[in-house]
Amino acid sequence: MSNRFEGKIAVVTGAASGIGEATVERLRREGAEVHGIDRAGGAEASGVDVGDESQVEAFFAKLERVDILVNSAGVAVRKPVAEQDAEGWDEVMRVNVRGTFLCSKHAIPRMGRGGAMVHLASVVGVTGVRNRAAYSTTKGAIVALTRNMALDYAPKGIRVNCVCPGFTRTNLTKGLLSNPEAAAKLLALHPLGRLGEAEDIASAIAFLVSGDASWITGQAIAVDGGFTAGHAVDV
Repeated sequence: MSNRFEGKIAVVTGAASGIGEATVERLRREGAEVHGIDRAGGAEASGVDVGDESQVEAFFAKLERVDILVNSAGVAVRKPVAEQDAEGWDEVMRVNVRGTFLCSKHAIPRMGRGGAMVHLASVVGVTGVRNRAAYSTTKGAIVALTRNMALDYAPKGIRVNCVCPGFTRTNLTKGLLSNPEAAAKLLALHPLGRLGEAEDIASAIAFLVSGDASWITGQAIAVDGGFTAGHAVDV
């Protein structure tokens, strides 16, 4: 494993599990000093609610410099609009969109020498999937935010991209995957014949925040086993 992030300071949200945890491990293996954030806290993450600006501001105030920010914290609900309560809608917006905004807001002033950010969107932010009104809305918003931030901060040498994972084995999909029929349907939607692993997404994130991606910004990159390429059913 290379040391391409030697001397770099990274912040990863949602660091206690899933894609965030895998990203922390990947960046550390490649030499970065990584600071994790997770509402649950833990041995590898500071207990910070990304939707609470006072907590986010206090966390970043402890850091003199940030080179890499990965906004991975997220929550999900599976309901169509007419069945979605306002409280649940607001909470998904608060964590997924407000959290990404707040962490970006307080990281940017510490990227004086330039830097790289990756936000976690989703395939459901770029294509329709039933029963995910609130979650899909947040992920579409993150794609739009990525493009606007890329334009605003390119003059400062800050690159901003997002990844759009397909269905990946994390806590957010555990309920779906516990149902064999639902799991089989999900598998069939991914032409490469398997669901994603957190490490698959972490690899893409590591590429995007590295010098190997120095001419890439403002992009929403699907890491999805072919999910968004189209339907693999022979008709």
